[in-house]
This record gives sequence, structure tokens and C-alpha cells, in this order.
Amino acid sequence: MVGFRDSSIVVIETGRTLIRAGAGLHELLKPPAVTFPARVGLRRSIGDGSNGASYTNGKPALRSGDSSDNIHPAESTSRASSLPHHSSPTAKVNDYLVGTQLDEALEAGQDILVSWPFADGDIRDWIQAEAIWKYVLFNQLSLRRAQNESPVLLSIAPGLSRDGSERICQIFFERFNVAGFAIVERPMAQLYAVSVLSGVVVDIGYEKTDVTPIYDGFAIHAAQTTTTLGIRDCQAYLAHLFRSNTSVMSIASSLDASNDPEATQRFLLDLVKHIWEEGLVRVPSDGQTIEPPEDEGVTDIAAVLVAGKEKAVIESGLKKKATAKASAAEQARAKEIEAMDLVTVQFRDHSLTIGKERHRFCEPLFDPTLLRTLPRSPGVEISEERVMPLQDAVGTSVLQTEVDQRQYIWQGLFVTGDLTNHVKGIGAALQSRLSPYILSNPDQQNDVQPRSIKVLSVPEYFAEYREKGDGLAAFLGSSIVAKVAFNDSQGKNFVSKTDYNEKGPKAVIEMSPALL
Repeated sequence: MVGFRDSSIVVIETGRTLIRAGAGLHELLKPPAVTFPARVGLRRSIGDGSNGASYTNGKPALRSGDSSDNIHPAESTSRASSLPHHSSPTAKVNDYLVGTQLDEALEAGQDILVSWPFADGDIRDWIQAEAIWKYVLFNQLSLRRAQNESPVLLSIAPGLSRDGSERICQIFFERFNVAGFAIVERPMAQLYAVSVLSGVVVDIGYEKTDVTPIYDGFAIHAAQTTTTLGIRDCQAYLAHLFRSNTSVMSIASSLDASNDPEATQRFLLDLVKHIWEEGLVRVPSDGQTIEPPEDEGVTDIAAVLVAGKEKAVIESGLKKKATAKASAAEQARAKEIEAMDLVTVQFRDHSLTIGKERHRFCEPLFDPTLLRTLPRSPGVEISEERVMPLQDAVGTSVLQTEVDQRQYIWQGLFVTGDLTNHVKGIGAALQSRLSPYILSNPDQQNDVQPRSIKVLSVPEYFAEYREKGDGLAAFLGSSIVAKVAFNDSQGKNFVSKTDYNEKGPKAVIEMSPALL
């Protein structure tokens, strides 16, 4: 048996809240061709609606955890998601709406029950999972089941049971008729993307962050940690800070004649999402400050706006050097204006001036106590459980590994996730906060004690990913694994149809070393 053609290989990345996929690897590993939310929809006429979240006109009913009233579960249930889930005993695969089908139904105002089957880091509902994978293969990638000659590599959350892996293998062969199948755990794929075999992967998601230590090519499942912090918390926190920004709130008020608090909050959250996705946020390292220095000049954004001088201030701030003829006072003023770090954002046909508060976006990741200052909805209890800061989650996770492994793991700190596609510097900021977890006293150092922490990023030679950030690492690493596995028929790193016919679903365990 010869290996498969690169052009026939399919890669599917299955994340908690996003699905990415592509067909064909070619010489250059390309970014995913398909990206959509990892959710399904079921019309209420089919489901009973007892455990789901109802959506009308694309907007969910307000629940605790949907906005700034985020309630974090205890650490013992940190893998459990608060994203909605509804399981119907009568629903079939074809009953579920996925991707554009679901988007169109929501926009049309249909009464839809929305579920996120992978949000727990496991598989909540197998019918829903099959509906998503089927949509990827036959709708988005236009494969034909009867003539399916494509092998599929699927990336999944770490720690899935053997029974779960076997069931996935069975679905892909018996329901999708794939020509070959392989599984790789997401953290492994993410680390492969940065060309190392040992490290700690920090995957920042929408509502959770997964931390997985990896040593010599194998994930250390017993040391994996999940903290209930994510992009949602950062968005809620910055939206709260923006309530003190005169420019922002004046626009929000003008757009909402009914003075609806929920409408204002949605506007602020949408604005925050726009700002970080435009790359306007940076992350200070530990000990750095984003506050302007104290002086007697005009440092209040509201005052600048009232004076109608925001354009002049921003233009002046772009001048990096004072001219040789400038007076000392003019140079001091230029430095002051630059320190204000104002930007003008075009959002919903309005121009808003945003200041340095935008750089506080990631603060809740490192100090989740800040979230307790956010307003809560009436009648919602505030969890007394301590939410683990990101640096503590990473440090605690690595400390659960063997002592002689840690020096190698600390040389591969890799921060990934959708946030890192647009917000730079999170890895360096985390690195500076992890110093308490490595030995700093030279007199106590020995051959197995780590002396430093190295931050990794996707190498520059992956040209197609150079401008994409580190958030696509799972797909890149999965593509690398697929290229190697499916081109080596003797390596037995994938299940062929012959293997499946002889051994059944358990073949995926024998031919996926990381699953043993």
C-alpha cells in the first residue's frame, strides 16, 4: 500500500467553541479553509427545550455567565462548560442545523435550541458531534460519501477515553466512508507547530483556558489543568471599564433611545470584541504599568473630547521625535500626548476615541479577583470558589510533573488560542509572572532544577501563518502530523480501511501512540 496524495488529505480541528478544517496539504501548509462555531441548532418543534438555551432573532435569553455576570464553577468541575447544551432523544443527525444553516435560521428569527457539544473538552452528545463533522466533510469540503478517497486527521481535546476514541473512529469509517483515519490530541498538535516535543501548552479559549504539560512527545494527562478564565471574562472586564469613557458612552446612549441596560451592555461587548480583533490591545508584562505618568498637563480623555481636539492629539501622538527646534516645553508636551496612547476606532458608523484602558483587556487572566468588581444580575449568587489565575494554573500544572522533566517543559512555554491571533505579548506577560515557580537561588540549583522559562511561537518559515498569529497552531500542527502519517504506509500511524475491517474501531488505539 502506498501513501495518500497530499491533495486528498483532510484535517479537522475540533475545539471547544470553534471548528477549523481544510482539504489538501500541498507543499506549503495552508491555513484552514473552513472556520465556524462548534455549535448546532435544533428547532424547538423537534426538541423538548428542557435543557437548552432558546435563541430568537439570533439573541440568546440572558443567563448567568452570558455577560458580565459570569459565575465561575468550582475548580473540581473546571472542565464543565456553562455554554448551553440540549440533548434530544429523538433528534437525528439531519435534524440539526450547523454553520451557515444555523446562522440563517437565527437571523430569520426561528425558535432554535443551540448546543455546544464540545464545550466541556469532551463530547456531550454524539449525534450533535456527528452532525458537525458531517457538515464539514460533505457540505463545506464537498466530499462525496460513495466516492470518498480522503483520509481524515482529527484533532481532539486531550484525555478522551479509549471508548470515545473508538467511537469516533467508527463514525468516520461507517458513517463517512473515509479512506483512512487518525487522531491527534490538540495540545500535541499545538506543540508540534512550534517544532518541539516538550513544553507546556496554554490554550486560551472563550470561557476556559486549558494547560497541558508535554514531555518527549506525550501529554501528561495527570498534570493537565483547566482554569475557568477566558476571552469572555476579558471582554466583560473591558466593557465595564469603558463605562467610564465619555466618548464610548455618548455613542452608546445615542444608539439606544429606550435606555435599555442590556442593549448598552451588548454594544459595549461588541465594541470590545472589535477592538481586540483589530489588534489594538497589548499586554504589559508583570511590573509594567499602562497608566500615564502624573503631570499637570491634559491627560483626561473626556477633557480632550470636550475640547474637540482628539484628532489633533492623536496626530501629534504619531510623531515619535520632536524637531530640533522644539522647545523643552513642546517636547515635554509631545511626550505627554504620546503617553496617552489614544486611538480612533470606527464602529457602527461612529468614530470613538479609546485610551490606554484598552490595554487592561487581559488583566482578569492574571488577576481574576478583578471580576468581582463587575456588577451582577439581581438574584445571581456569586461563587465563593477561588478562580485560579493563569500563572498559578500553569505553575501548578508543571509542578505535578516529574522533577527531572520540568527543566525541559519550562523551555517550551507556548500560549495559543484565538486570542493570540490578535493580541500580542501574552506569552511574555505570562513568563514574567511565572518566576516564583522556578528556582531563583543560584546556591540551590542542580542539574534537574529549571533556571529559566522560554516562550515559543510559530516559526517564521511557515509563511502562510506568519501574519496569522499563534492561535492557528492546532491546525498547523495537525497538518504536519497528517503529512507525515498519511505518507508513510509502513509507519502505522493511521487506520486504513483494511485495518478497520480486520480489527474494528479498536485499531485507532493501536495505531495512535499518544492514545495508549
